[in-house]
Amino acid sequence: MLRSEILTNASKLIDGKRADDYGDARKNFDDCAKLFSVVLGTEVTAKQFAMCMIMLKTARLMKSDTIDSWIDICGYAALAGELMPESQLELDDH
Repeated sequence: MLRSEILTNASKLIDGKRADDYGDARKNFDDCAKLFSVVLGTEVTAKQFAMCMIMLKTARLMKSDTIDSWIDICGYAALAGELMPESQLELDDH
């Protein structure tokens, strides 16, 4: 699968089925972070929740290398990028 296909698949999921299933990603990440905060006994942010989900997918890849996990990582990364403050959204062309 080409990289553009991986990114397209991730985009279709986060803008389509997953959005339909789970609603607004920012609200969902905030809700999940609050639940993690209760369980862990320390404040967890929506960004940290997204990072944890990326690590979950990474751990799964260590056991079973599937394209679905790579696509999900791209999706979580894109959604987490939307959590960035406006002041940090300038792209650095390296």
